[in-house]
Amino acid sequence: MSPSEHTLTLWRPVGPKELELIQQSGMRAFPPRLPDQPIFYPVLTEDYAIKIARDWNVPASGVGYVTRFAVKRSFIAKYNVQEAGGRSHLEYWIPAEDLDAFNAAIVGQIELVRSFP
Repeated sequence: MSPSEHTLTLWRPVGPKELELIQQSGMRAFPPRLPDQPIFYPVLTEDYAIKIARDWNVPASGVGYVTRFAVKRSFIAKYNVQEAGGRSHLEYWIPAEDLDAFNAAIVGQIELVRSFP
């Protein structure tokens, strides 16, 4: 099997505070969820991540970023893809208590692929 057969590429739109915490991890992990954030939402397409970063993160914090990363298929397979308001808005819902295991299943580094002022 090739590496792409073992991993799935996902995207995560983030604001400046979350990006700073990702950078502090050496671009290897997403930070723990806040008490009012019981779910971690990685998305399945770059287009959807761009929409969130541009339309939500920019108004909320002045800037939005899109990250890309690979996760082991053997890990993500236990979660169902969720539709969030439209057929092109697909994401995984990872419970906050599973985030450490999710981070351990990331292969390689989290990449910063886009930013929106």
